[in-house]
Formats: sequence, structure tokens, C-alpha cells
Amino acid sequence: MALPKTLGELKRQGYRVRSVKDELRANLLGKLRAGEKIFPGIVGYDETVVPQIVNAVLARHNLILLGLRGQAKSRIIRQLVQLLDERVPAIAGSEVNDDPFKPISAYGRQLIEKEGDATPINWVGRDERFVEKLATPDVTVADIIGDVDPIKAARGGHLLSDELTIHYGLLPRANRGLFAINELPDLAGKIQVGLFNIMQEGDVQIKGYPVRLALDVMLVFSANPEDYTARGKIITPLKDRIGAEVMTHYPTDLQLGVEITRQEAWTRREGLEAALAIPDFIRELVEQIAFEARDDQRIDKRSGVSQRLPITVTESVVSNAERRALVTGEEEIVPRVSDVYAAVPSMTGKMELEYEGEQVGAGKIARDLIKRAAGEVFEGYFVGFDFSPAVRWFDTGNNLKLSDNAPADECVRLLEAVPDLIDNALIPFDFPR
Repeated sequence: MALPKTLGELKRQGYRVRSVKDELRANLLGKLRAGEKIFPGIVGYDETVVPQIVNAVLARHNLILLGLRGQAKSRIIRQLVQLLDERVPAIAGSEVNDDPFKPISAYGRQLIEKEGDATPINWVGRDERFVEKLATPDVTVADIIGDVDPIKAARGGHLLSDELTIHYGLLPRANRGLFAINELPDLAGKIQVGLFNIMQEGDVQIKGYPVRLALDVMLVFSANPEDYTARGKIITPLKDRIGAEVMTHYPTDLQLGVEITRQEAWTRREGLEAALAIPDFIRELVEQIAFEARDDQRIDKRSGVSQRLPITVTESVVSNAERRALVTGEEEIVPRVSDVYAAVPSMTGKMELEYEGEQVGAGKIARDLIKRAAGEVFEGYFVGFDFSPAVRWFDTGNNLKLSDNAPADECVRLLEAVPDLIDNALIPFDFPR
């Protein structure tokens, strides 16, 4: 059926406009009844974060996601857009997606008064109803709310106090949609005042002129919990108007982390001349590094260790193995533990160090984390195995030097010199000798 193009056609079709929060609630209920996954691609939050977000949407609350970096806060916020209707009608030419039945702007009201049922209608898609802003100290009231535009006033012959001279900011342009602000504590206090005033009372002053904007919008924020609770940068009246605080978190166990990294890391590379096979113990080793880093006293826990660390390390590990396969001409790309050490540059920039850590250096800490993580993963695979003959072989002064670029058959040949080492190492993986 063709979409109505005028207000009159919309009325004859019997179209009923819902508020944004009612719209989100209704579509969420439909997904719950159908058993659909609410946030595809979000792993590890099914029993913790997702139910709290669902409750907030069902309660028609504005919400804030509190969590350290790399905890999928922005991805969750963007996926909320999928709970909006596919498209909604708005008065054509309106900067604020005016509801044809209840316009909030002077432009919309005057157009309907002039055109009546012939008022033209545009249909706005769900992606166009999402506005996102990263909060920074230099954000102004004009950016978020709006400002007087002298050029509009001059061209239209309006007084500067006329509402038609306003250039609307991001929040009014998000009318009938979702408005998201990331890192909310970084927003200046006066901007936060403008936010809570317009979202609660529906009015704001622009250049000293009072303007009433009964916005229909759902607000979603994100913040680091340390900024939110310790530094206290979110003003109390705004906190009071946020209906739900949802705490995000890092993966609670190793396998969840492995699943996230497997999903996000770029390993399905086109044009590879050799087949890629990433052993499970390498995936676990990379993930264990992040777990070790989050517990390390030399790393700042207030900043956290992002899930991006194991993702980028995995990508670097694969790249190093790919480079070696090209050099040696091997037909299969198989990352080794030594490739994890080659990925140290992917780790150092993702750790904020405490004073003690700065004295040691990020590079050394990264190598220490790899060593500890390798020990943890080794214990998981080889607990109860007797490696004493191999240990005695090294204790008597023997050593092995394996080049990073050595092909696999050369490594095997050198390792065969160590008593029982390869025989024991193959058992957990069910490899034939």
C-alpha cells in the first residue's frame, strides 16, 4: 500500500502516532514474544545487562550505561535504533521531524495552518531518527539545543526573537527519535542544565528568549563509572531524571572472552595463499592476557583493559604467522606462542599504567603478562603431565633456539631432541605421533 503523502491522506488512513517510548516498548514486546535476540552480536550480557535494559525500555525510562572502555556500550546504544518503527510520518521540510498531528515548531504549526489537509508529509526512516554526540568540554548550548541564526532572520524578515530564526541543535533534531551522548561527565555543567530542563519541562532559553519545545525523545547516555561516581561530573538534577543506571562489565570467564574475540577479530582474510588454522590454546592465551592485565596492580583499574586488546592482539598474531608462511612457503598459517610476543605493540597502547608500571615500562609489562598467561593456559592443558625428563634436559645446560621465521618442520626437528616433550605435548590435542 502506498504511503500517504499529505496530512489528509494520513487522516483518512486512520494513522495513529505513538510517542517514541511507546513505540520502543511495543516493538520490544513484539521481539520478546517472538523469542528474538534483542541485541545480536552482544555476548556475555544475557543474564546481566540485557534484562536491565529491557526493563528500562519497558518502563519508558531514559537510561545511562556505566562501564569501563571496551564494554560494548556504544554498540548497544546503536542497536536500540532497531526497536524503532521502520518509518514514521513527519511534516515535509521540518528540521525537528514534526508530528503532523501535533507539531512543536513554529514552521510546522504555520504550515498546517496555511495548507491544512494538503500539508505535505515525508516518511523518516529509523536510522534518520538516531542522533549521537560524543561529549567534550567544548560542546556548546548551540550545538545541543540551538542558536539564533541572523541569516535566517534577515532572509525571512523576522525579528531575532522570532522562533523561526532558530537554528536547531542536535537534541531538537532528534525529536521523535533517540538522542545519545557518550561520555556524559565530560559535558559542561551548563549544557547538562539545558538537557534536563528541556527533557523534563520542555522549555529552554536561547539568547535570552524563552522557547518551548515539547520534545518526544528517548535519551541514552554512556559514562565511565569512575567519572560518574568519584569525580561527580554529572549534575544532580540530571542524574535524578535518568530513570535507569545499567552497569556493563568485561567477560566473566575466559570462554566468553574467546567467543567475543572470535566474533570481532579480523581473521577471515580474503586472498590468503595458505589456509589459516588458529589453535584453541592460542585463542585462550590471548584472552588470558586481558584477564591477567585486569588483575595486574601496575595497570590502572579505573581505566580498565578494553576488550579491544585481545581483538587487536589476535589480529597481530595472525599477521605475524601470515608473514612467516609467506617467507617459508608453508601451505598452512598456524600461529605460535612466539607470534603472541610479536603482538606486543598491539598491547602497550591499551594499558594505562600506574606509577609503578611506568617505572617498569609498558613493553616489559606486556611480556610479563604473556608469560603469566601462557603459564595459566599451559596448566589447563597439561595438569598432571610429567615433564621432568624435559626439565632435566634443560637443567643440564642444553638449550633450543627457535627462529621466529623457522618453518614448522624445522621446529619439530629441533624439539624432538628434548626427551618426551613432543610425545606429552600431543596428548591433550589427540594428535597422532
